[in-house]
Amino acid sequence: MFSTVRYFIKTSIAFLILGILLGLHLIFSKYFGSSYPHPDLVSAHTHVILVGSVMMMIMGVALWFFPRPGKEDKLYKPTLILVTYYFVTISTLLRFFSQVMAGYIEPNSTLSFIIVASSTGQVLGILLFFISMWGRIRSVGSHLREEKGERF
Repeated sequence: MFSTVRYFIKTSIAFLILGILLGLHLIFSKYFGSSYPHPDLVSAHTHVILVGSVMMMIMGVALWFFPRPGKEDKLYKPTLILVTYYFVTISTLLRFFSQVMAGYIEPNSTLSFIIVASSTGQVLGILLFFISMWGRIRSVGSHLREEKGERF
């Protein structure tokens, strides 16, 4: 397993822990606090787990397991994949912390801008990752077995 894959997978685990801890806080707030948790806290919890943990794990495992890029593949660049890692990680952290802040203080225009910009960063980073990986989503030998009639 090479370093970029480890970055994705270990960051995924860190985001999962962050999400679980916020989820624990939310459940205590709901049942032992004075009110239902703020929607921004629920959104922060959801996105740090779904984007931060699940998507980062999917991206890391895809990077690890998909076939090597073909010689003619112009889209896949290891440096670009690393850039998408930082892009998604930073965007997810910004979104998480800004939405947690928005759950406790009255959001202002700066905080709202950070939430929207970081959400957009998550989307762009994920799209860029899979555009880069597109050429690696191909058969490597299985098409030959299928032509001979093998079913799997």
